[in-house]
Amino acid sequence: MKVAVAFLAVHVMALALGMFGLMSAVPNSAQFAGNPYALAFYSWAIVNTGTIDIWTGTLAMLAFGVAAIGVRRTLTFFVAATLISAAAELTGTKTGWPFGGYEYTGFLGLKLAGRVPYTVPLSWFYMGFASFLLATKIVRQARLKNEAVLAIVLGAWLLMAWDLVLDPAMASDKMTSLHFWIWKEHGPYFGMPLRNLAGWLGTGLAFIAVGSSAWKRPVDARTIDAWLPFGVYAANVIWAMALSLSVGLWPTALAAIVLSLLPAAFALRSPDARTPLPA
Repeated sequence: MKVAVAFLAVHVMALALGMFGLMSAVPNSAQFAGNPYALAFYSWAIVNTGTIDIWTGTLAMLAFGVAAIGVRRTLTFFVAATLISAAAELTGTKTGWPFGGYEYTGFLGLKLAGRVPYTVPLSWFYMGFASFLLATKIVRQARLKNEAVLAIVLGAWLLMAWDLVLDPAMASDKMTSLHFWIWKEHGPYFGMPLRNLAGWLGTGLAFIAVGSSAWKRPVDARTIDAWLPFGVYAANVIWAMALSLSVGLWPTALAAIVLSLLPAAFALRSPDARTPLPA
């Protein structure tokens, strides 16, 4: 668990550095021109910050998953999440379905088939895994029927709710600094096509269902310390909120609080007695 905590700390620092770059360094890049060391660091950060925060988020959730629910379950979910999301993204960038017309820039690393950065499926994994573990905890504590199905649906919802605040900022004409992806079409949700939300929900449902149904038995929520997946989830939602607020999209930031952060925080309620089960 200490390894997961360490990666979470680096992940948060990488997100903070990336936000500083997007909101301050990039718009004022001329200030680095006279200092070769500052210019070298600036050039390095532009290329690498996005991939660092994705890799550290991935490693944090991999380490947490191994400690909390076991190696086999964690790796099964990882494979399902990365393969299914990569297929959806490759289809989306080629045909416009299921997300709408868009293309990635070169700021998230090398691209699969020249279209989708290899880091994008990793981000689907770590945010999807965090969302599903939080949902599992919430459903278990609520003692609802059909826990497995409800956890999948709620996990997909939490994942999609992150995009409610992330994509509008990236689609905004006021976003004058770096874009990680560019929309080729506009829609009614703050410039974003509504089918993108349906695509996010459907993709999340698909890989969460496949990844979790491949386990021999459902996870016991008592083995999950919710604070770490919540930390990963909240850090990324807050990052997107800050980006949205920087371009004046306060309604999407408010939506993120109501529809993602508050529901996810229910996982932090008094935990059940922990009784670890073998994976």
